[in-house]
Amino acid sequence: MLVRLSKLSSFKVKKVIWCFCVDIDATKASLIVPVNRNTINRFYRLFRTLIYYHQLQEFKRTIKGEAECDEAYFGGKRRRGVPGKRGRGTNKQPVFGIFERNGRVYTEIVTNCRKPTLQKIIRGKISPKAIIHTDKWRGYDGLVDVGYDKHFRINHSEEFSDGSGNHINGIENFWSFTKRRLAKFNGVKVNFEYHLKESEWRYAKTKDQLFKELVVLLKESSRKTVS
Repeated sequence: MLVRLSKLSSFKVKKVIWCFCVDIDATKASLIVPVNRNTINRFYRLFRTLIYYHQLQEFKRTIKGEAECDEAYFGGKRRRGVPGKRGRGTNKQPVFGIFERNGRVYTEIVTNCRKPTLQKIIRGKISPKAIIHTDKWRGYDGLVDVGYDKHFRINHSEEFSDGSGNHINGIENFWSFTKRRLAKFNGVKVNFEYHLKESEWRYAKTKDQLFKELVVLLKESSRKTVS
């Protein structure tokens, strides 16, 4: 399967996959393999496309356990004199995230973080039977009124955890991980949504796990192409 992806040997293809999984950029990977940088970029685009659609499929079912919800802001610069918490009130790109405790992360690029926007996503991805943890942002007001009677909120101006398991540390750790990743590549201005889904896929996994999962995705894609 791996050989059929290109004219490269199976050994070199596996090295390209490994470079991707350990988060080496295309320029450095082209020196390690060694392969032309354009070829590496072609492989990386294929990997990211497969991962993107795989992650979309991952959240077809709703969360029924515990979930943490939060917003983050990427790129852009804060406008002087405009107040805003963690990017609110700036021209940064807002992203909404859901962390399923002991499970997956789901992210979605949004136009704003107002109540109607966030509630629509929450109602589509989280079961009313689930336990939801958020901060005090007004975008989460009224969740109890629409059936989420297990909605717990943490006031970050006073504490990060109340000692009873009420916190959003999981999703905040994911935001930190993602921003550190993107900073290594000097931010991502093109295909941001693909890099966001890639970060979902990478989060809290070992390099070996990533390698094995990506090989499986490539095999599945190859079988579909043949059939």
